[in-house]
Amino acid sequence: MDLPHFLTSGMGGIRTAGDLVARMEYDPKHKMHIKDAKAYVAKKLGVSVLDIADESVMRDLREELGIGVCTGVPGAPRGIAAKMNIEKLLDIEINSCKIFREKTQKN
Repeated sequence: MDLPHFLTSGMGGIRTAGDLVARMEYDPKHKMHIKDAKAYVAKKLGVSVLDIADESVMRDLREELGIGVCTGVPGAPRGIAAKMNIEKLLDIEINSCKIFREKTQKN
């Protein structure tokens, strides 16, 4: 578990697409190897595998897709809203989003 974390953190985490790649590696349904996870994320984002490691490309793309950026952008989704957008984009289930939906639907 340390190696995938190290490699995806080295991609820049939320500055690029490291967090998205890590989600595909750890997702119980997908459990992808890093090379496959990078290709999957690049395909879903509509960019090349090299582009997902480029901070300038990913900054604009993350902002456009509403999947979170490092610095606050007025009106841009962040926190749980950004995670819900990531869920839709990658076709995965994020546990914190699932719990949030359960808690908000009870009332």
